[in-house]
Amino acid sequence: MKFLDQAKVHIRSGDGGAGAVSFRREKFIEFGGPDGGDGGRGGDVWAETVDGLNTLIDYRYQQHFKAKTGVHGMGRNMTGARGADVTLKVPVGTQIYEDDNETLICDLTVVGQRYRLAAGGNGGFGNQHFKTSTNQAPRRANPGQPGEEKSIWLRLKLIADAGLVGLPNAGKSTFLAAVTAAKPKIADYPFTTLYPGLGVARIDGREFVLADIPGLIEGAHEGVGIGDRFLGHVERTRVLLHLVSAQEENPGKVYKTVRRELEAYGGGLAEKPEIVALSQVDTVDAEARKKKAASLKRAAGRAPLLLSAATREGVEAVLRALMAEIEAARQADGKPSAEVRS
Repeated sequence: MKFLDQAKVHIRSGDGGAGAVSFRREKFIEFGGPDGGDGGRGGDVWAETVDGLNTLIDYRYQQHFKAKTGVHGMGRNMTGARGADVTLKVPVGTQIYEDDNETLICDLTVVGQRYRLAAGGNGGFGNQHFKTSTNQAPRRANPGQPGEEKSIWLRLKLIADAGLVGLPNAGKSTFLAAVTAAKPKIADYPFTTLYPGLGVARIDGREFVLADIPGLIEGAHEGVGIGDRFLGHVERTRVLLHLVSAQEENPGKVYKTVRRELEAYGGGLAEKPEIVALSQVDTVDAEARKKKAASLKRAAGRAPLLLSAATREGVEAVLRALMAEIEAARQADGKPSAEVRS
């Protein structure tokens, strides 16, 4: 399944049905009076989060959604049926914006959450409503009210507990593949990861969701590279795992480059708890490892964890550090710990 995290769609709720002009016609009843029923209400347009979706790809192939018009009223005081609703099924974490792509309509973060995007028009009154003492046989009825019509933007921000950040080829996808069942593309050239990936990591009887995004480069917040487009997917995370490759000449400089991009992007990313790790340590000797860890420590202000996803060196230590931050955030939110499901 292809990944799509933004889509523009056009929605229209249903018009209300028209009221009826009708008179009672029965044998031996000379003056039956008006009996025109009301029109039915038009259908609404809803957005609903469902389980099992992690992309908006369906909205690349269908962009127009229209609810049904209410049924017109009929004689014998019969009200028309309500028009059928239309429901846009979206993944958890979807934000919906107005046509300007800036005004937030709703933020759907829980499975089963629903939001009415456009209300259907009310049905028109039948002629029975217009009967008065001076007008016993009204020959007028209201048309139904028109529905709402507008364009909206769907924007997906993945729901994850921890997010991976770093330069291209920092070992993020390798780490994700090593600790989860995810199978991201892994290669020895930059920007191997083109789309965000999710996986569930487990450690010490606990589990959390880990998100990987394409690598960041200098100027990413201004649109350089592709990582800036996907930074929104780690906005909701509780902690960031910042990986710096041991193959870099100056890990401290690389660390500061990525931190500048996080700060320039905004969205609270720079304020999130951060675990710093020197990755791919299996590719350098002991002396180089020590030197580069010291460089990273000076830049980050704390000793980095040493990590090699290929040999699994330091993997459990990193997972435990992430889990500690996540548990602390969950307790602060009053949410229970995530036990591993059997």
